[in-house]
Amino acid sequence: MPKILLVEDNEMNRDMLSRRLIRRGIEVVVAIDGAQGVALARTEQPDLILMDMSLPVLDGWSATRQLKADAHTQSIPVIALTAHAMAGDQQKCIEAGCDEYDTKPVDFLRLMGKIQALLGDGQ
Repeated sequence: MPKILLVEDNEMNRDMLSRRLIRRGIEVVVAIDGAQGVALARTEQPDLILMDMSLPVLDGWSATRQLKADAHTQSIPVIALTAHAMAGDQQKCIEAGCDEYDTKPVDFLRLMGKIQALLGDGQ
């Protein structure tokens, strides 16, 4: 069973996404800010991280940079989840180290396609 770390400060988004992922047979670990997300990525070693970019304590861009700079977490794929859908926002997420980008509100089927592509067929 794949394990996904969901880093999301909005309770409604967290609840909706975690319930839908669990129904797909995915184990979900939740963090509510970027600092907690970095700490849980190190201890839980998830297969993939869904990273909100607008987070308290440590924003998603900084959290992703920390994860990609750490030998223990740099290989974990990160999908940026953001309401920032302006030109250049996707590039900003990729430059921070995100492997993929998806906009909010989340289109769950599109997001699942990106998750499956990053996890590969073995998950």
